[in-house]
Amino acid sequence: MNIDLSRLVTESRNSASEHIDQLSTIEMLTVINNEDKKVALAVEKELQHIASAVDVISQAFLQGGRLIYCGAGTSGRLGILDASECPPTFGTAPEQVIGLIAGGHQAILKAVENAEDSVTLGMQDLKAINFSYQDVLVGIAASGRTPYVIAAMEYAHSLGAKVISLSCNPDSPMTQLADIAITPVVGGEVITGSSRMKAGTAQKLVLNMLTTGSMIKMGKVYGNLMVDVEATNAKLVERQKRIVMQATDCSREQAEQALAQCQHHCKTAIVMVLTGMNAGQAKQALQTSNGFIRAAISEK
Repeated sequence: MNIDLSRLVTESRNSASEHIDQLSTIEMLTVINNEDKKVALAVEKELQHIASAVDVISQAFLQGGRLIYCGAGTSGRLGILDASECPPTFGTAPEQVIGLIAGGHQAILKAVENAEDSVTLGMQDLKAINFSYQDVLVGIAASGRTPYVIAAMEYAHSLGAKVISLSCNPDSPMTQLADIAITPVVGGEVITGSSRMKAGTAQKLVLNMLTTGSMIKMGKVYGNLMVDVEATNAKLVERQKRIVMQATDCSREQAEQALAQCQHHCKTAIVMVLTGMNAGQAKQALQTSNGFIRAAISEK
């Protein structure tokens, strides 16, 4: 397979770092830092596309659909990272946001030869998780041309599912396939072609926005507090108490008491303190309001 890398912005040579091997340590790091400053500005230019993607994802969640990330190498690992953070942060089921990587779980730690070049694995991996038209696929690849990702996108489209691309090269094959194309163009890397750097950082920022924005729209944030956080370790037990205190201006003792009465369900404890409801009433109010605290307390 002949691949013309010369047309890819992410493969271009960065004039700012052409002599980086001759610089002092602080000068070297200054070059890297200056290039990293450009990433957020590149993402800013894509905010409208990111907003459209968040609306599509949150609507899919409301209808019982899932968010599936699909990528190879760094892009795949970033998708898995973002997906893995959703259950502890937002109390989601592990299957609501899933990250797929070319080559499977072993590729998380070590590259699997030729996996990203497969034109069938992407489809097979989606079939293995019973991907359907209700789900949303986000294909992630800095180059915008990874065969594994393109195959997955084509299969998702064939089912009528919404397909989003996240790449760093304009007018790539992935952008042509996507219903929504998110394309932060970060330019050449400090080390030519090392897209784990600026491109990877841009992808991480966008993935943060996709899940965080969608979860906010699902009622999993009250103010700026992560009110669906699960208390799976000592730090998170303490965080739950602080969240209840911050959301209600109650004492630590009140927060602990409310959490104990509702099996440490943070949202329920907040509604209890704010309204005076008991645990059962607060839980019912949240169910009626589809998990939105503001709607639940307005019922009082």
